[in-house]
Amino acid sequence: MKIPPTSPRMSETWHPGEPGREWKGEPAPMSSPCSISRRSRSLRRLMPAQHQCLCQAFTIMDQNRDGFIDKEDLRDTFAALGRINVKNEELEAMVKEAPGPINFTVFLTMFGEKLKGTDPEETILHAFKVFDTEGKGFVKADFIKEKLMTQADRFSEEEVKQMFAAFPPDVCGNLDYRNLCYVITHGEEKD
Repeated sequence: MKIPPTSPRMSETWHPGEPGREWKGEPAPMSSPCSISRRSRSLRRLMPAQHQCLCQAFTIMDQNRDGFIDKEDLRDTFAALGRINVKNEELEAMVKEAPGPINFTVFLTMFGEKLKGTDPEETILHAFKVFDTEGKGFVKADFIKEKLMTQADRFSEEEVKQMFAAFPPDVCGNLDYRNLCYVITHGEEKD
């Protein structure tokens, strides 16, 4: 049985059961794996900035540039991050989370499903604005710390420290919640 290629960089078909998911034929001219159309519902919810970040992540992780992320790509990625002794079982468990070979579409779907629980930027901003009665765009860090540690899903002291390490208050003890919300939802700081 032949399956049409899901990688935009391969021109022929894949034969299931072949060692290493080898493709028959020559690679097609290079194109970005990020150009794959987004069909699933979870993919349509991704914002362009999220799509771009995931495209960059996929490109970095696809170490052998075959259009798929496999165990060896994950091992190489971990090595690049300084983690050398990753167990095969751990890598196999990661690959098994996918419904099949991890091309860019599968990668997007997997992350899209994980990201769908993230509230939109406007929702998070509104939650902070409740505490910003003067509409200045910041709240006192001590006040937020107290609320995070005593309300709803309570933060531990360590979690609060981690948050303030990533988003330190200014010299007056104010937390710029607009920038914080932007980073939470877009993954990078505004210029």
